[in-house]
Formats: sequence, C-alpha cells, structure tokens
Amino acid sequence: MKVNTMAQMMAEGTTPEYLFWVGCAGSFDQRAQKITRAFSLILDKVGISYAILGKEETCTGDPARRAGNEFLFQMMAYQNIQVLNGYGVKKIITTCPHCFNTLKNEYPELGGNYEVIHHTTLLQSLINEGKIVLKEGGTFKGKKISYHDSCYLGRANNIYEAPRKVLEIFDAELIEMKRCRSNGLCCGAGGAQMFKEEEKGTTRINLERAEEAVATGAQIIAAACPFCNTMMTDGIKNKEKENEMAVLDIAELIAESMA
Repeated sequence: MKVNTMAQMMAEGTTPEYLFWVGCAGSFDQRAQKITRAFSLILDKVGISYAILGKEETCTGDPARRAGNEFLFQMMAYQNIQVLNGYGVKKIITTCPHCFNTLKNEYPELGGNYEVIHHTTLLQSLINEGKIVLKEGGTFKGKKISYHDSCYLGRANNIYEAPRKVLEIFDAELIEMKRCRSNGLCCGAGGAQMFKEEEKGTTRINLERAEEAVATGAQIIAAACPFCNTMMTDGIKNKEKENEMAVLDIAELIAESMA
C-alpha cells in the first residue's frame, strides 16, 4: 500500500485534510495491522486526503499515564505535540479509542488542540453522505452481529450510536450483549491492564465478556478498538469457539463489503 507521510506531503507542498494516527497497536501488532490496512483502504476508496506520521509517531503516552507514570506521559505528549504543531495538524482520525481519548481530552491542557475523530464516527458520516457503497447484499448478509462497547469510546466519550449506525448498513441481525452501552463490560485491557499481570481473582474479565458474547449466538463480534479485539479473540479461543465466531473491527467489516 502507498500511504503518504506528513513529511512527504509537506515536501511536495501539499497538506492532507486528516492526519491518520495509527497508534502502537495499529503499527506493531500483527492483528491490529489488518485493521490499519482495512481503514486505509476505505479512505483511499472514498478519496479522503490523509497522511500518517510514520517513524515520527510515538506512543500517545496513554499506558504510561494510566499506570501512574505522569512524567513519562508528559514527556511523550510534549514530543508528539511538537511534531503535530510543527506540521500544522488540525484534524486527526484514529482507530484506537485509547489514542482518541488521550489526543482529544488530555493533549489540550499541554498545548495540543486538534479536532480528533474516531474511525467509527467518520465511517458513519461517510455512510450518511452516500460515499460508502456496499456490494450487492454485502458480505455479511443474514449474519448475526454483536457489537462490544469499548470503555474509552463509550463511557469515556459517550460514543454509542456511531458504531451501531455503521453496522446497520449491513443486511444483518444486530444482537446486543446482556451488558451493553453505558452498562457494557470492559474487556479487561483498559487502564494499562493490557501490559501487566492480572491481580488475583476468580475469573479473567475477558473470559466473562466472551461468555456474554457467545451467549448471543452471534457469528461476528464487532469491535472498534485493537485492545478489545485482542481480549475478545483470546476469550473466544478459550471457549473453543474460534471456528464459529470471528472478532472483526468495524473497519474490516466495511472494507470487506465495499463495492
């Protein structure tokens, strides 16, 4: 894939409409890289002008702050803000709710003021504008889909409708899990839990969430966060249901169904 970096576009004297913030998971995790590719494919197909930072992008600092290392968070944030402001970035899109939350809500107090959009919100706008057109019937026609709410998208930023509206474009049956929306159950990876050993307890949280997903009878668990994707996939494998259920990001569902 040919994806421009901000440096390349600046060298050519052009400015993209959006900076696509890829995030650590989207850059380095093999599973999340597929989500990055799928979303880039959609942006290319609908003709949106975007660029990435490439090697100039570092972690937003979210895991450092959640784990209590405020000094490291601020160091990383200032470095990123310097790069973003240097390029005159105004709009940022991200496929990771953790990056989204940090860039949108925590960077302004350090001098980083941007319009930050999560990819589900952008996808909803593109569908409303008629820019995303699905193949006849779509790939997921007649399938049962259940959407898992990401904490950083839902409770932290009150985005519940956009992902569900995107899923409505499919000729599929949407089934809610027992705990959903503001009452949704965390997958267990937020708040830097992704990077540490879990504390002693009786049940791993992602296994409990996977049980709720399995109970819906859905063939597809739709996610909108790379961390949730990892945790839900792990939970479904633990239940030995990986041949009956797939965990896919909303961008992957759209990319696979586009005309």
